[in-house]
Amino acid sequence: MKILVTGFDPFGGEAINPALESVKLLPDSVSGAEVKWIEIPTVFHKSADVLEKAINEFRPDAVLCVGQAGGRFGLTPERVAINQDDARIPDNEKNQPIDQPIREDGQPAYFSTLPIKAITKAIQEAGLPASVSNTAGTFVCNHLMYQVLYLVDKKFPFVKHAGFMHIPFMSEQVVDKPNMPSMNIEDMGKGVKIAVETIAEYFGKSDIQSIGGETH
Repeated sequence: MKILVTGFDPFGGEAINPALESVKLLPDSVSGAEVKWIEIPTVFHKSADVLEKAINEFRPDAVLCVGQAGGRFGLTPERVAINQDDARIPDNEKNQPIDQPIREDGQPAYFSTLPIKAITKAIQEAGLPASVSNTAGTFVCNHLMYQVLYLVDKKFPFVKHAGFMHIPFMSEQVVDKPNMPSMNIEDMGKGVKIAVETIAEYFGKSDIQSIGGETH
């Protein structure tokens, strides 16, 4: 099988993005699956264009998109993406859509088809903090997660599993951010690799059922 993994370029004034740096650490083969990583621009719609081109060329069986969520403590596979762009800050090309649908003909929301509970459990068992997230925000991360699931729904049925995972700031990014959680890049790379291993292990299978909900 083939797994495509994406990581965003730096945004929001940061010089580095742990999403991109972590996916760069992936080997070419994980658990028997061929792995390809690509860099994605932190730009509304252009991000999806780059992803669509890569899917057309690589024709993966699964897609994992990775993004930075500064302020989170652990690795967080996302449950759902909503059909809404609502940018608190401009993207890397100064676009700042407010309350705009991502796809006029798309569903109000798409749920991840990755084994998010199994991924979370596997990362935790490796000694790293992880939890299921129920919001991917309304910036380019949610945009790309929605777009990949839309594309799978409308155009690429050969992609059997697709979704998104957020990771924290790198340690280097919080030197000037007191009390902000972070993780070293080696551990984040390990977590991303575990996520890819779990996707391969659960390919064509149902996710596990485990407690991972929130009260608010």
